[in-house]
Amino acid sequence: MTGPREQGPATFEGAGWIRRGCRFDAPLLVPELPSEVPFGFLGRVLPTSAPIELRLRFHRIEPTAAVEMLHAAHAVAEAELATGEGSTGRRPAQLVRESESAQDLGRQVAAREQELWRVGMSFHCLGTNRSRVERFRTELVRRLSVLGFRTRVPGYEVAAVTAAPDLAGTAARPPGYWHTLHTDGVGAFFPFVDETVAEPGGILLGLLLEDASPVFLDRWRHASQSWGVFGTTGSGKSFATALTILRTRWMRPEVEVFILDPLGEFGGLARALGGSVLTVAEGSDVRWNPLDPASTGGDRAEKAARVGSLLRALFPSLADEEVAALDAAVSRLYRAGPEVPRLSDLARELRSRSSTPGRLNALFEVFETGSLRHLNGPTTASWGSSPVSIDLSGVSDDHRPFHLAYLFDAVYGRIRANAGPKLLVVDEAHLLAGHPATAAFFDRLVRHVRHYGAGVLVVSQNPDDFLSNESGRSLLRNLRATVLLRLPNVSVECREFFGLTEAESEWLPRARLPKEAGYSEGLLRFGEAHLPIALVASTPEYEFLTRALSPAGAVRGADLPPEGR
Repeated sequence: MTGPREQGPATFEGAGWIRRGCRFDAPLLVPELPSEVPFGFLGRVLPTSAPIELRLRFHRIEPTAAVEMLHAAHAVAEAELATGEGSTGRRPAQLVRESESAQDLGRQVAAREQELWRVGMSFHCLGTNRSRVERFRTELVRRLSVLGFRTRVPGYEVAAVTAAPDLAGTAARPPGYWHTLHTDGVGAFFPFVDETVAEPGGILLGLLLEDASPVFLDRWRHASQSWGVFGTTGSGKSFATALTILRTRWMRPEVEVFILDPLGEFGGLARALGGSVLTVAEGSDVRWNPLDPASTGGDRAEKAARVGSLLRALFPSLADEEVAALDAAVSRLYRAGPEVPRLSDLARELRSRSSTPGRLNALFEVFETGSLRHLNGPTTASWGSSPVSIDLSGVSDDHRPFHLAYLFDAVYGRIRANAGPKLLVVDEAHLLAGHPATAAFFDRLVRHVRHYGAGVLVVSQNPDDFLSNESGRSLLRNLRATVLLRLPNVSVECREFFGLTEAESEWLPRARLPKEAGYSEGLLRFGEAHLPIALVASTPEYEFLTRALSPAGAVRGADLPPEGR
């Protein structure tokens, strides 16, 4: 008889169990699943009085590969039917069902009605007494067998079953651990059946505080694909934003992600995901010409209409006569040339007219001899690999709204030119919301990007910054989902706009912070639903994002396996 094997300090593995310290873990694998189980069946299988966990790992199979797998399964079943011999002893009726189901599921996957998943699955009976956890496992085997599950107790393979998950899903696991399931099959393993917060194909946004039910949202299935995250400093906005980017790329690796990063917080994340960082600052070799009509696909009239809004982000105090003179000069410049104007060309156009207010000429000196002279030249920036983080931490606070405005315009041009899904993250978005002209520009572009398969994630500290003018309010109305993390206070305007109850308004300033609870608490406003949620990350996600968002994260990209980048 073989005795327990020592696995390390205070860790012993026996035949079907492992002890770490004083805690026993008796796992159970399910090599064969029944053909049908009802949604939410786990609520009947797992007794509430027993400490039993179901641990699931999900890895989405790329649709093209999924269709090929199903075609191969259909071909094998048809070949075995033709010869009259099943290679694994399967009967003709079973082969017919497999052939038909593979063919039907292949059509659904091709139509994006279903997806295939590689699922790692194990039950774990836990406790401080070995005989007790093994009794729990025996009872669990009985309950599962009634529903048609074939179970297996791993022998001296428990350490491999209980090993920490890896993001790529390539770690060695015992037979019976991995399964290939379609979307509905995956859904059946969740003990929650409230479909109002579980959109197929969506990312996990958080867990309901009431009962820990998961909230899955799919931005791509709605007319507006834009979301908002608002919360005070320390509420977890940056982590929630990074988690959204990570899960979005996980679910759809083809999504192009652009991050307007005023504080330089997301450069490490971009590099860790195999992307690039473009630094905009004086002395940098990265430049976008704010007047380049490439952002409008060469449409000079459309570009001329935008330039006034861009410049008012830099000069919000322009008087009406100055705005009129600037708009007239911009229109003349785009009618007469040059083909790609520069800011110095616009300055000369202003000086050429005696009617131009003198203060306007003085203001434009900043582009010729002042701190923004590095923008007076052709576009030199090239779009790198996604995710692309545009780092504005090196520009002055006064100039950030202007940089955000023309860069949003440049990204919009990129979004419009490329097919496929795109996500634009705008951090510190209040910098564009405070002035009516830039708020209108921001609102207009957020509404238009959805026509090109793109969504915007608006990240800011307080929604009140957007409620001060109609364009900001319009932008908030066009966000399909809004997460309100802890707010310093909830104004009357905020309460009325979002339709918050008195209890919600009193709770938001007291919502727990990550340093208090280990996760962020917030209120999800999704359509008519108001859902208190916890924004939680799995251990691999937390460890990866903590490294990526740290000051040294920019050089830690190799920590993520290539499959997860």
